[in-house]
Amino acid sequence: MAETQQDNANDNDKRATRRFALRLPVSVRYGENEEQHAAHTRDVSARGICFYVDSAIQAGSAIDFTLTLPPEITLTESIRVHCKGHVVRVEGGSASDKLAVAAIIDEYEFLADT
Repeated sequence: MAETQQDNANDNDKRATRRFALRLPVSVRYGENEEQHAAHTRDVSARGICFYVDSAIQAGSAIDFTLTLPPEITLTESIRVHCKGHVVRVEGGSASDKLAVAAIIDEYEFLADT
């Protein structure tokens, strides 16, 4: 019984922040050459992101990405955010053969408008 309670506590930790189901364009860099890949988000939270991408990536990989949060999330104006993180899960995505990539955000910085 204690194991079940512990497992439930771990499940709650994974989803401790509110997720926003948003389809936003995101520019993601990863791999040996840190190539830039166009992607779009499935959902975003303060601690993580899930996005769809065409090219393969491995769990544990470091990523670097930039996206623009819309006014519905910021409650003010759109804000560009640059993030660094690491991939925790990769799974088959949608019928369009894209991969769903879940990542934890380790660092972020708000970017000034240019």
